Amino acid sequence: MSDGAQGDGHGAGRNEADGNPAEARQAGSISDVTKEGQQGIRPSREALVGAQDLTGGERPGGNGAGADAGKRHGKGRHRRGRARGRKGEQTMVPEAEFTSYYGRPVLNQPAWQPLNIAGYFFLGGLAGAGSVLAAGAELSGRPVMARALKVTSTVSVAGSAAALIHDLGRPGRFANMLRVFKPTSPMSVGSWLLAAYAPASFVATLCDAGGKLPRIGRTATVGAALLGPAVASYTAVLAADTAVPGWHEGYRELPFVFVGSAATAASGMALAASPLAENGPARSAAVAGTALENAAMKAMERRLGLVAEVYREGRGGRWMRAAEALSLAGAAGAAVLGGRSRAAAGLSGLALVAASACTRLGVFHAGLESSKDPKYTVVPQRRRLQERERSQGGQRLSGTPER
Repeated sequence: MSDGAQGDGHGAGRNEADGNPAEARQAGSISDVTKEGQQGIRPSREALVGAQDLTGGERPGGNGAGADAGKRHGKGRHRRGRARGRKGEQTMVPEAEFTSYYGRPVLNQPAWQPLNIAGYFFLGGLAGAGSVLAAGAELSGRPVMARALKVTSTVSVAGSAAALIHDLGRPGRFANMLRVFKPTSPMSVGSWLLAAYAPASFVATLCDAGGKLPRIGRTATVGAALLGPAVASYTAVLAADTAVPGWHEGYRELPFVFVGSAATAASGMALAASPLAENGPARSAAVAGTALENAAMKAMERRLGLVAEVYREGRGGRWMRAAEALSLAGAAGAAVLGGRSRAAAGLSGLALVAASACTRLGVFHAGLESSKDPKYTVVPQRRRLQERERSQGGQRLSGTPER
């Protein structure tokens, strides 16, 4: 080998060792280790896709004309490829799986205690629906049923407020929610509903029990009956306003489930506490409430799809199956034997009350289970995104301008 060749070789070695590392990497003289642990050559900055240089740079070993041609053809093909992708070309990238870091839940677990919040749901529904039935019984000349339901509603709303305050930890937190009225907050609206409903129910019960101030008692009874449906259903709106999939995804049907369950509980208390001569409206309400609750629950399960698993399986599924069996048995007993046998009416009424309590526990535990598994959060979101993309694609193909 000549001296000139040796000198060139030593010069090349000196450039690799002492020269610019970026230039050395671009020239392919420095190797890197990938994340998979394999050692190879870092590719040049030109992004080559097949035989095309989409960055417009010159390919290694190519001439200027080829580079210019590649630039022109590469950009054109890239644009056409993007245009074809908008018309429905399938992507080669696989969809991401619904996973989370170390299998942790995507959502924070609700801090609500089962007995506190499920009891809050159940007792609030019993109180609200009980006031409606109490007003109807009083106006139709059924004093025993009216008085029993008034007492039940007053005790129930007091227990509901106590369960809520116990879950909050301090009574002052409930009072703080009454400092402002925020129509967009279900918790704020519900707090004001309880603050208005509870005194009306208490006055109606006190006047009826004491036999004094009948006009004030009648006004309080009607006022409690007007607020009763909102008290019975707002807890469903409160639950659906959270990010818990089992509750949030069922925002359409869940209020009807709660109203039907509340009517079932109130009619059950009326059947258990009133004589046979006065329990006709209670028997009708039992059948109607059971039908509404079960029909709304079935409709919600059909619409929820994957999320409906939490209402069929696990602890939530067991409570919901018990609620369905008890409500159907109680409604059948009330319709067939409730007008003939005092014992049958009482047993049917207790079964209806237990069914309503099981429904609230089932809904609560189903929501908790849905917040633990990431798939109940990710899959519905992905489905809504795909539906939105399909609708937007249909608008583009039909020529309808997007908003």
